[in-house]
Amino acid sequence: MLPLLKKAGLNRTSPENYRPISNLSTVFKVLDRLVQARLRQHLMSSTNFSQYQYVYRQDHCTETALLDVLDNVYTAADKKQVTVLIGLNLSAAFDTVCHQTLLQQLQTEIGVSETALSWIRSYLTDRKQFVKLGQHKSSETKLEVGIPQG
Repeated sequence: MLPLLKKAGLNRTSPENYRPISNLSTVFKVLDRLVQARLRQHLMSSTNFSQYQYVYRQDHCTETALLDVLDNVYTAADKKQVTVLIGLNLSAAFDTVCHQTLLQQLQTEIGVSETALSWIRSYLTDRKQFVKLGQHKSSETKLEVGIPQG
């Protein structure tokens, strides 16, 4: 894992200002894209996949989400309805994903099964990480939670 500063100008001595990036091989990145392309259509067609999911969806972004929220607020205001907006920031959400819970949800709620589920399980099982900064390298640690990014 290579820690990268989240934004220029942040304090370089504070660990919370760094984002962990996994160094994956080119072969794995290609394989990841292929699996992602195959699973995406299945995931999007699942009745358990929310239409209000904007992140990691093609043709959806922060601006799309904002426009949808504003449209709903303006529509409610036109109808003289009260509107309540609650924001939730799931900071470091990828770092806290429980592998077993993810696998169970993929199987029971989304319908991922057999080969695809086995591939994801093998990807998450027995993962280890270490941090390298310059010539210094930490000892390896087994990962029980978190989804690799990068």
